[in-house]
Amino acid sequence: MLITFKSKAYPDVMMYQDHAKRILDLLHKEPEIGVITSAEAGRAVELLEHEIEESRKHPPSDEVAQDIKAHRGEDDDDPDHEQAQLVSFSTRAYPMLEMLRAARDNRCDILWGV
Repeated sequence: MLITFKSKAYPDVMMYQDHAKRILDLLHKEPEIGVITSAEAGRAVELLEHEIEESRKHPPSDEVAQDIKAHRGEDDDDPDHEQAQLVSFSTRAYPMLEMLRAARDNRCDILWGV
């Protein structure tokens, strides 16, 4: 399921609920419906920046490689699919971080599920 985050300060940001949940959990927000007020945005930026830095310190787990190997086989020969690419947390979180910064700077709220 997709979540669309909306703010007057920034274009809409769409994320899969599974990916957004990590950010929303960090901010103590529910994925179904919610708001990050302009007053909360500054602290949210700090928390998300810290989480991104922490995620960069830890390489992806071996489970990712095992999943790819299980799907593609031992010889990694699958002409029907492109090579799998890992998308890091920092890459996924970047649009939301930019939205939070814009909301903080422009004193606007962020809404979803409405």
